[in-house]
Amino acid sequence: MYGDEATIRSILTELGDTWAVVGLSNNRNRAAYGVARVLQRFGKRVVPVHPKAETVHGEQGYASLADIPFAVDVVDVFVNSELAGAVADEAVAKDARAVWFQLGVVDEAAYERTRAAGLSMVMDACPAIEIPRLGL
Repeated sequence: MYGDEATIRSILTELGDTWAVVGLSNNRNRAAYGVARVLQRFGKRVVPVHPKAETVHGEQGYASLADIPFAVDVVDVFVNSELAGAVADEAVAKDARAVWFQLGVVDEAAYERTRAAGLSMVMDACPAIEIPRLGL
């Protein structure tokens, strides 16, 4: 995992409540669906980002981060590692405050670029695991 406990806690509790979840669709069998529900129960606004732009968990979806017409605090990435770096770059362009790559999503170059741009970042971790682990 990339990101220390203080960074994880900061992203979850201090950096804002609007989370764009890239890869979130209405497919209940995908991890993004369940993790997004956990984030909502934790008080986060979950904005689905998926090519289908589906409404998920009551929130309007968008085809890309650039299509979201409001500020996003955290970009939670559920795409494969080969695509994740481009999403991190889009998060920087969107002026997000943090990027979170889910379990199994690793791109060290994207991690370095994102941190160099001033964003907080966690990689290869899951907020649905970290929230109870940290007692939040």
